[in-house]
Amino acid sequence: MAGNPTATVVFLLLAAAASLCTAANVSYDGRALIIDGKRRILVSGSIHYPRSTPGMWPGLIKKSKEGGLDIIETYVFWDMHEPVRGQYDFTGRNDLVKFIKLIGKAGLYVHLRIGPYVCAEWNYGGFPLWLHFLPGIELRTNNDVFKSEMQRFTSRVVNLMKMNNLFASQGGPIILSQIENEYGNVESKYGDGAKPYIEWAAEMATSMETDVPWVMCQQDDAPYSMINTCNGFYCDKFTPNSPDKPKFFTELWSGWFSAWGIPVPYRPVEDVAFAAARFFQNNGTLLNYYMYHGGTNFGRTSGGPLITTSYDYDSPMDEYGLLRQPKWGHLKDLHKAIKLCENAMVETVGVTTSFGPNLETTVYQLESGACAAFLANLDTESNAKIYFNGNYHDVPAWSVSILPDCKNVVYNTAKVNAITAFTKFVPRTTLNWSWSWFKEPVGISLTGDAFVQPSLAEQIGVTGDRSDFLWYSLRGLNLDANDPLINEASTVLLHVDSVRHGLYAFVNGKLAGGGRSDSIGSRFATDVPLNNLKPGKNNIDLLCFTVGLSNYGAFFDQIPAGIEGPVQINGLSNGSSTIELSKVPWTYQIGLKGEQLGLSNGGSEQWVSEPAFPKNTPLTWYKTQFSAPAGNSPVAIDFTGMGKGQAWINGNGIGRYWPAYVSPPEGKCTDNCDYRGEYSQGKCLKGCGKPAQQQYHVPRSWLKPTGNTLVVLEEIGGDPTMISIATREIGLICGAVSESYPAPLDLWDSNYLTRVTKPTLLLECPYQSQVIKELQFVGYGNPQGKCGSFSQGQCRSNRATTVVNKYCMGKQKCSIEMTLENLGDPCPDIYKTLAVEAYCG
Repeated sequence: MAGNPTATVVFLLLAAAASLCTAANVSYDGRALIIDGKRRILVSGSIHYPRSTPGMWPGLIKKSKEGGLDIIETYVFWDMHEPVRGQYDFTGRNDLVKFIKLIGKAGLYVHLRIGPYVCAEWNYGGFPLWLHFLPGIELRTNNDVFKSEMQRFTSRVVNLMKMNNLFASQGGPIILSQIENEYGNVESKYGDGAKPYIEWAAEMATSMETDVPWVMCQQDDAPYSMINTCNGFYCDKFTPNSPDKPKFFTELWSGWFSAWGIPVPYRPVEDVAFAAARFFQNNGTLLNYYMYHGGTNFGRTSGGPLITTSYDYDSPMDEYGLLRQPKWGHLKDLHKAIKLCENAMVETVGVTTSFGPNLETTVYQLESGACAAFLANLDTESNAKIYFNGNYHDVPAWSVSILPDCKNVVYNTAKVNAITAFTKFVPRTTLNWSWSWFKEPVGISLTGDAFVQPSLAEQIGVTGDRSDFLWYSLRGLNLDANDPLINEASTVLLHVDSVRHGLYAFVNGKLAGGGRSDSIGSRFATDVPLNNLKPGKNNIDLLCFTVGLSNYGAFFDQIPAGIEGPVQINGLSNGSSTIELSKVPWTYQIGLKGEQLGLSNGGSEQWVSEPAFPKNTPLTWYKTQFSAPAGNSPVAIDFTGMGKGQAWINGNGIGRYWPAYVSPPEGKCTDNCDYRGEYSQGKCLKGCGKPAQQQYHVPRSWLKPTGNTLVVLEEIGGDPTMISIATREIGLICGAVSESYPAPLDLWDSNYLTRVTKPTLLLECPYQSQVIKELQFVGYGNPQGKCGSFSQGQCRSNRATTVVNKYCMGKQKCSIEMTLENLGDPCPDIYKTLAVEAYCG
């Protein structure tokens, strides 16, 4: 239909005018980021769009805003957007434009970390594998081939953002961009090519004319045009490389990632809050939590190697998008406290004074009278009383108190007012019926695609990471009845050396042995019995597998996989003790027949359902159908009974599973990790003697009410009838508040300078449709234990249960002020605590 030219011109002019009206000017000085002429204290959180689904994005963004974030930060994942050179994908989970628009619609800003190297425990660091095969390329150095590709992709992303008016200068939400990523950690390894590369990257980025500042994280020698920033568990001591640049903390690690074969790390919220408060105390003005929602490494996207499918990261929102309480709530309170200090903080620098060993105060004081203070106790054991501004303040060990008016403590990092909520998996369906299967052939089955090479091949160079699998096969090994390999079969071993990441060894079609790398992907060696050899023709088939390609370190892209060798037959007694096989012709096949048949989609005529259901057999594909659980709760699949493999639902890759790989039973696992003292990823662990992951996220948007197809590739043998579908539910909620605690931040308002408040216990059901239905525990005095396991102490109030019933039962949320009128005073000589455990429904 022909349009009206005049109307079109008017529309375009109006659209341009609207964009200009909402455009923001973003700059910075040595104190802070400046938005439309105003310095800002900003709180950010990392959410990676491909680690969730578009259906989850609005909820994650909403909870981020409610948690006090100003910015959502994300990497841009090159491998997802350009899986084949020149062929782009910005749809579905890769719809970066949609993700950013949703953030902007919610009234939040975006920090776009283009990289395009991302690390992120993502396969190959986010680089597409085809880069590996470009002639003459060297990644992340002063190499023309690499720089040309990096600039081409960066330009593609920037232009896409401009086309959609997403930069702040166009009225969009993007206020910061990043080029490169943590290069300073490995820069020295790249020699003379490193410095020119960084200078080129900075010049290339600024030439894009985005009109927003660019950052380089972990880059002490970043060019003047780049804001260099800090990543780590703590960054309070970081100083930018120029007085003209503000102090930014681009990655405060809220936890740590998990890997197969080791216990799962977690980080207490008291220490996360301490790290954040110390950063703001010491003149920091922009902080980003890495991660705020970790999400899921769907399909084959996990890196490492040996990174789990879950990327939960112990973040404030869990893998499934539920609030992790009290972490989310305690940090929300911190953000409110910091915002109460913002006016004083942005106009001056803090002045720090020592009050003895490990005790210090930092004051932001303006001539107008505005004042904010931070009181820090850096001791790892002893609590302290700090005399400040005419009052004594109790400051627990390893904590920071915040006083937005330099008089009243509104927040302490060690005193958690937020509720605790316990999540659990509730089984809904066991998949113990109507299975069909396909037995994967051992060895070379795709003869048209097989090839011979007169030596051992490096796996990544052969497969291009199109599959986890590569067959190394010796076919038709002829032996007569008197051959020593037959006569001495009980002692003969096939020695396979220098293997990454794992190996299954088959002798004449039977699984004879194997091995796997440790949690950091080290080389390993294995010895395989050859007692299955027989007179006549014999086959030795070695199936190598990868578990995510390396994503970090200098030259990580050059770390090999597969069998490096030597491969030998050992154990003969006739003088020829070793038969060398490393240089004989091997036949290779990339991937499995089931992959070529497209079994992951549930199609093909190769599936069978008779004669006998194969359990505990290696290299077996299984298929069944199931109905989605009722309701809206997040869904998981529990792979109890299975060994190792991959799974798909309705053609969508859930990821790799590996419950057979358990962590050592001995270890430092505890549910009561002491937050005091510096944190490292090995300090607080859980799950010793268990798999790193048992349940796997199935996004609701992937499910239909009925007729959902589950396909499982089991590699080492398992019982699929033990697989079950579960929902993730919030069970017990709990609150515990002491008389020494400040009042909850929710109760402070603009009149906080003059209000007198009391510690108050808050309880709130997780969903608006729920009310408090049952009280499991109520104690006021000195209750013993912690949330989830409280018991009464020697001091207890007989009135507490009646009071809590009155204020809370049948309500969606409630508050109980700790006053004599409410609760009495059962023991006048001690600080008393009110603790409540409840169920909602």
